[in-house]
Amino acid sequence: MNYHAAQDRYASMTYRRAGHSGVQLPVVSLGLWHNFGDAQPLEAQRAVLRRAFDRGVTHFDLANNYGPPYGRAERNFGRLFAQDFRPYRDELFIASKAGYDMWPGPYGDGGGRKYLLASLDQSLRRMGLEYVDVFYSHRYDPETPLEETMGALNTAVRSGRALYAGISNYPPEQHRGAVAILRELGTPVLLNQARYSILDRTPEDGLLDAVGDTRTGLIAYSPLAQGLLTSRYLAGEVPAGSRMSVGHFLKEEALTGTKLERLRTLGKLAERRGQSLAQLAISWVLRDPRVVSVIIGASGVDQLDQNLDALRGGSLSEEDLAEIDALSR
Repeated sequence: MNYHAAQDRYASMTYRRAGHSGVQLPVVSLGLWHNFGDAQPLEAQRAVLRRAFDRGVTHFDLANNYGPPYGRAERNFGRLFAQDFRPYRDELFIASKAGYDMWPGPYGDGGGRKYLLASLDQSLRRMGLEYVDVFYSHRYDPETPLEETMGALNTAVRSGRALYAGISNYPPEQHRGAVAILRELGTPVLLNQARYSILDRTPEDGLLDAVGDTRTGLIAYSPLAQGLLTSRYLAGEVPAGSRMSVGHFLKEEALTGTKLERLRTLGKLAERRGQSLAQLAISWVLRDPRVVSVIIGASGVDQLDQNLDALRGGSLSEEDLAEIDALSR
């Protein structure tokens, strides 16, 4: 069946400007990290992408090694893009990244020029795109000169394979250095993508200040702490099929008794606000205007809708914020 996007797709989504730029992103973006590989039926992936765009989610976040297996999320997205989204290409903001292990040998990992540009070319082929809207260095690589890594991002933009440069998982000092190099080269740099949630407040230790000082933006991934900040684990059990049951990125030992009590208290706070725990967690990350967007994953349309409905919850009160602080620090 031919896809026709909802005519009211921009009616309810909120957009924030990415630093000092002309780019505005939806405050909730869709990440294709976990649910767009071989483990998920293609039709389920199609339903999530269609629903996301119908609700104003214009930003789809990918990377070379998303799957599983590596590369499969980009390949699957490319198939669905060709079938459903090509007429809407100019309304979409598509990201890819390189920096972690992708292929064997010395040129398939890190921040080197050869790896980053080769990976970008492969990503474009998998997705069937002429360019991505932003291309990230996925991690700071202390073994590679920062000038080389940023020079590769500059080439990606200058060659037309990307419109903007981004960095991900860069600490505050390296964030400042990377932005300075790119701006000296005349390359537009938008974002630092970092893990940020009620349970992981690391960006508050200098990164948010670096983002503000350099007039860039933070885009937060794992705002639900790999699913801990949802109702799935409040019973103290590990549901079948959950990320914790797989045990790759979220281990069962993370669900300690103390943490479980904190999660249950947060759940009660969310209930008083008329929200789910996941919706509260998303609202909390978005409380800071330096956060341009949060990246959520979704295995189905119902889960996607629930997370997007966090935008209807209203601002957190000073009392709410104080209670969350007491539970998260």
